[in-house]
Amino acid sequence: MRIGIDGSNLRSGGLITHAAELLRHGDPLRHGITRVTLWGSAELLRRVSPRPWLDLVHVAMLDGPLPGRVAWQVFMRSRLARAACDVLFSPGATPPGTFRPYVAMSANMLPFDPRETGRYRWTRGWLRALLLHPQQAHAFREADAVIFLTEFARTTIGARARIPATTRTAVIPSGVSPRFLGTPHVSRPLSSYSAEEPFRFLYVSDIHPYKHQWNVVEAVSRLRHEGLPVALDLIGDPVHPASSKHLRHTLAQHRGETFIRIFDQFPHEDLPPIYRDAAAFVFASTCENLPMTLVEAMASGLPVASSDTRPMPDILGEAGTYFDAESASSIEAALRRLVLDAEGRAAAARRGFEEASKYSWERNADDTFALLADVARTRLQERGATHRQSTTVHR
Repeated sequence: MRIGIDGSNLRSGGLITHAAELLRHGDPLRHGITRVTLWGSAELLRRVSPRPWLDLVHVAMLDGPLPGRVAWQVFMRSRLARAACDVLFSPGATPPGTFRPYVAMSANMLPFDPRETGRYRWTRGWLRALLLHPQQAHAFREADAVIFLTEFARTTIGARARIPATTRTAVIPSGVSPRFLGTPHVSRPLSSYSAEEPFRFLYVSDIHPYKHQWNVVEAVSRLRHEGLPVALDLIGDPVHPASSKHLRHTLAQHRGETFIRIFDQFPHEDLPPIYRDAAAFVFASTCENLPMTLVEAMASGLPVASSDTRPMPDILGEAGTYFDAESASSIEAALRRLVLDAEGRAAAARRGFEEASKYSWERNADDTFALLADVARTRLQERGATHRQSTTVHR
């Protein structure tokens, strides 16, 4: 049995990491899969570890801009898949083409959340989300199976994409790298912190309209001006210019430069010690499928203050201290509770660490290859039955 993986849309860090970890931790042979072929860009293939059963095929068209990638998807992919595989897996939910069976993965909530998409109105991001919605919805409707990362994504996107009830779906969460695994955070009393050595919150996420970093800045600034020894580190690329400008304006307005630090995105492998050095984690997003930085913080043993928008409560459960991400006052109150309650922080860190154990790349890889093998086996059996019927009729 042979599996093909379409890597033509795997360009963001999260999707590349997903594909690399799937192939690093997977054992497709135990599911009857003898070969796996990955078509991808040079950057994607550079991140993937060689395996005896894996064929890495560099496609130069995928190194370039969108028109070349679309041309490969439309004119070349199905032909290559017919020659190389029994099922095609598309983690980026690219257009299905003519090859079947086809399995898609949903990893992007934004195109299916009109409220959050509206924050980008009249920008390139808004146009991209508008184009992705029909493209991915079509891919999901045409797929033999669709993988979702959370139950929230399955129910929400399933309804908004009008996926038929007969389509096979599965929830297979991403995993968290063992590099992030720590121990539940030792919670020090507030009296042990000072303005020189503050209680440092950490927020790791690129700057987008739905991430609300400016509200976190305002909340931390208010606590600091109250006299609480708190500080904030923001790590993330300034992806959305208007949001980055809003963040800088808020920072200047509150004179937070002395206790709020902003860093561009660190390499993923450099993040584990940064998590471990923080006192608590903040996550103020209102649009997520499965936020891995949140899971990484939980695995690192940090107490977490989080947006109360789903799926964050589904992931954190009772381990979270929740707030309304669109209200700086709500964030301020949640952060204050976390800072003042050392015992509660310790308990939350323990619960979050336990919840993070559910997110394993070994489990993700095993469940993914099991699904792909079953889809391929079912289609091969159907083809065999059709062939036998045709042979009987012609006799």
